[in-house]
Parts: sequence; C-alpha cells; structure tokens
Amino acid sequence: MNFDISQVKHPKEKLYGSIMLVVGIAIWAVVLGAIAVALLSGSIWHGLVLLFYFGIFWLVSYWARALTRAYMIGHFVMVGPDQFPHIHRMVEDGARALGLREIPQTFVYNSSGVLNAMALRLVGRQRYIWLTSALIDADNDEQVRFVIGHELGHHVAGHLDEPWSYLRFPGHIVPFLGAAYSRGRELTCDRIGAFVARDLQAARTGLQMLACGSAKLNAQMNPDAFQSQEQMVPGIAGFFLKLVSHYPRHTQRVEAVTQWYRTQPAAGQPLRPSFAPRPA
Repeated sequence: MNFDISQVKHPKEKLYGSIMLVVGIAIWAVVLGAIAVALLSGSIWHGLVLLFYFGIFWLVSYWARALTRAYMIGHFVMVGPDQFPHIHRMVEDGARALGLREIPQTFVYNSSGVLNAMALRLVGRQRYIWLTSALIDADNDEQVRFVIGHELGHHVAGHLDEPWSYLRFPGHIVPFLGAAYSRGRELTCDRIGAFVARDLQAARTGLQMLACGSAKLNAQMNPDAFQSQEQMVPGIAGFFLKLVSHYPRHTQRVEAVTQWYRTQPAAGQPLRPSFAPRPA
C-alpha cells in the first residue's frame, strides 16, 4: 500500500468537507461584503466595529493557544530520543511513511484515567500529538501505533491547516453539518491509523479499547463480536444520536476500518522494518 491521501480520505469527509468549505466561503463573503458596504457608504464606525471584533476574536484565539503551549511544555512529558524512545520511533516512522515533512512533537500527560489522544496546531508551524497515560497503559504497542497513526492522520489530511480550517469555520453554524464533517474526518484518520499500523487486528482492537478501557481484558477482546453490535443499534434512536455526535459509534468505526483495510493491496505487509526495537 503506497500512501495517497486523496485515495484514503473517506467519502463522507470529502462530501461534508466540500459543503463546509462552500458554506464557509459564502458566509465570509457576506461578512466581508457587509464591512465593505459599511465603509464605502460612510458608516465608517460600523465597519471599524466589525473589524475590532475580528481582531478581538483573533487575539483571544492566539492567546489561548499560546497559554496551552506553555502549559503543555511545563506540565506534560515530551517524547524524544531520550524520553520514551520507543514511542518516539513510532511517531517518526509513521510520519515518514505518510510523507509529513515535519515530525509532530509528541507529549504524554496524566489523564486521570481518561483514554484519549489528540492532534493539535498551536502557536507557529509546529505540529503536536498528545497521548494520555491511561491510553498507553491500556493499549499494547501495536494499538498505540494505530492511535499514533490516527493522530498523524489529522495532520497529513490537513484537518488543522490554515487557512482551510478558518474558511470552513462558519459552516459550523449550519445544524448538524459540523458534526457530520467531524465524523467523516475520524473515519479518514482510522484508515490512516490502520495504514501506519499495517495490522488490522491492532486497528480494530485499538478502537474497541476506547469502549472497553481495560488493560486486563485487552488480550481477550473479540473485535468480530464487538463489530456485530453495530447491527443491534436501534435505527431511529441511533440515527438521532449520530446527528449530534462528532464521533462515529465505536462499533461503526470498527466495521468501517475493517471493510476498507480488506480492500487494500498488500495490506498485510509490514510498514517498515524500523518498527522493530532498535539497539540503544
């Protein structure tokens, strides 16, 4: 499997992402047009007030990201060659396999039992990945590699890139559209995580661990049985629950990544020999 983001992106992300972009550009055009009309019609103060609010919004956003970065550096554990080197190698190998020019800086933090991971762009061009301590404790190395691949997917798919994220931002005012786009992005990143892991079992059980959360039961998980629960989800209630959710059902994610992975050529081949432990 050679990586090509245009081929890996889930159809739902492509559809809803395009709609979000069109709606967002239209709304921005209306807002900027209103500012231009206000300035040209002599209502200079109205235009300046709108520009002032834009400036305040940008300043608050920038300051929040700067504070988050400062907190992260002072409170989280930064992964590197001398700190959790096995995790660092997973991030390096995954980023190179996906063609990322800049390897995201990875941090581990105490999540107080919450299993989660996150991809971020804060101040500057640096990309980041956060991994919770609970997730690393519960998952085995293959599952962690899948999670890392999923978070790398947000970066390589451009989900955090500017100006596209800003252009799409107004689309969130359309009911349910932002949630649908978010679900499509998660399905895309599940595919990318499976590509990086080159291990369907790890991808399926890695997703199932989000529902299970038990390190003790990890090796006993049956993803086929879990996936079959998707057929038991009540149709009407499940539909309305999906409308307001920014994440697909765990059962649906296992089913979707399984179906996609099994259609890929050479799916069982290892990604890189460097995934094996390296001598110190």
